[in-house]
Amino acid sequence: MQNNYILSHRKAEPENGILYLVGTPIGNLNDISQRSLNILKNVSLVACEDTRQTKKIMNKFNISNKLISFNKYNSSIKIPNLVKDLKEGKSIAIVSDAGMPGICDPGEDIAKTAKSQGIDIVCIPGACAAITALVSSGLPSSSFIFEGFLPRKQKERDKILLEISKSKKTTIIYESPKRLKKLLKELFDFCGGDREIMVARELTKKFEEHIGSNINEVSELFKDKEVVGEITIVIKGINKKEVFNLDKLIIKKELNELINAGLSLSAASKYLAKKNGIKKSEIYNLI
Repeated sequence: MQNNYILSHRKAEPENGILYLVGTPIGNLNDISQRSLNILKNVSLVACEDTRQTKKIMNKFNISNKLISFNKYNSSIKIPNLVKDLKEGKSIAIVSDAGMPGICDPGEDIAKTAKSQGIDIVCIPGACAAITALVSSGLPSSSFIFEGFLPRKQKERDKILLEISKSKKTTIIYESPKRLKKLLKELFDFCGGDREIMVARELTKKFEEHIGSNINEVSELFKDKEVVGEITIVIKGINKKEVFNLDKLIIKKELNELINAGLSLSAASKYLAKKNGIKKSEIYNLI
């Protein structure tokens, strides 16, 4: 059976009625591509996560164009108008403050809506903090999981942290500098102190740092240090030898939670022994 291929011969960019998702630098403005600059200069308008950030790029490269605000606070209001403009033949560029739009920002929402309306979407590739940190970490990078920012609600957060602790794949997380120490404590509780990790700070910028080798070391380095800058964390997946120790770590965490909730050591141990199919005495040995 012969496969049929459709080749799309694109016209000179930007084209009318096209939504462009434009990658911008994550720090060093020289990382922007000529193709991105051409799109920013010549589209009908540029929708920015923060117009002040985008103006830095526009000013550096002497570009003048119409900028409008498009972020998580106003995206639901702006999307219908942007879709209307696209259907009328305008070309629109979507940019985030840094990196690829659509990754942890409302670029994802407008792409979904545009696609459902039959509007063509073209991605202009650019820098991405997750990929930059991953390939800089030296950790396995052929197969990985990207979690973005973890949920704020503790129940949802714990569920993902448990998945990370048991995953055999490298995991990438974004985190606020204000919450990094809390996250490191949680990673210690779920993954143990020996799990390999790298914290990337200020990627592509003057004070770029790659901090790590394991959770214990990173936690100690940040213990009495003020955390500033954009943070990306890369966590190595679990190997077979670590699975048994991790299971004990998780059971111990559950045991402490049950005791703190009011159960006696005996009752909590009995419950966890039955749940995990192990002897009650093994639970006692975890204390």
